[in-house]
Amino acid sequence: MTTALFRDDFYLSTVEATVTEIREDGGIILDQTCFYATSGGQPGDTGFFERSDGGRIEIAVTRHGDTKDIIIHVPAVDQEAPLVGEKLVIHIDWARRYRLMRMHTACHLLSVVCQYPITGAAVGEDESRVDFDMSETIDRDHVTAELMKLVDENHPVYLQWITDEELAANPGIVKSKNVRPPIGLGRVSLVCIGTDAAIDSQPCGGTHVSETQEVGQIHIARIEKKGKENRRFRIRFGAPETAAS
Repeated sequence: MTTALFRDDFYLSTVEATVTEIREDGGIILDQTCFYATSGGQPGDTGFFERSDGGRIEIAVTRHGDTKDIIIHVPAVDQEAPLVGEKLVIHIDWARRYRLMRMHTACHLLSVVCQYPITGAAVGEDESRVDFDMSETIDRDHVTAELMKLVDENHPVYLQWITDEELAANPGIVKSKNVRPPIGLGRVSLVCIGTDAAIDSQPCGGTHVSETQEVGQIHIARIEKKGKENRRFRIRFGAPETAAS
């Protein structure tokens, strides 16, 4: 079992940790970590582990084990393995993580602008996508304008915790049709936007910025028709007229 520090502090980028297990495939398990594990459409963190002698162990991906309380740090190829009991200082690739935090928050804002059931999502460093169960035609420039309005209003983004039982009693707060909320640990994090969650509140185990202004300039690059009643929205950083296609 690993204490997942990222669940309570999205901005924690480095921490001391102790190796508790080395798996047969080389995966490293620690007593605690600030590395986010791949889940809910957001990729896991990369970075490196710093050893007492100054050596580095590069981490290529972070993922869950058989359960959510097991977090496995997978080294890049040809990395020297640490020892069980060894103390390390672990560092996430903060520039990459911060872009993912901004993007993930942008996806939540999109679900506010487009209030349809979500059928899929994937968060990326440069582009993210959100799929909606919808057949209506919608203007992408209008969606971009509404997104930027929420960004510029600089609403607070924060977590609230509820129990698994409270979530089960309020299934209407789940926007996704296909992605299961992060349950099984006894408590569920709600990502809230706006004072008293006035803008949005939905279960999510991902990492997010603390206010919408941090998202920065974003736009809808395109809207794709994926079946009779499914639309895929692609979000990119930058302004439409200056962003790369």
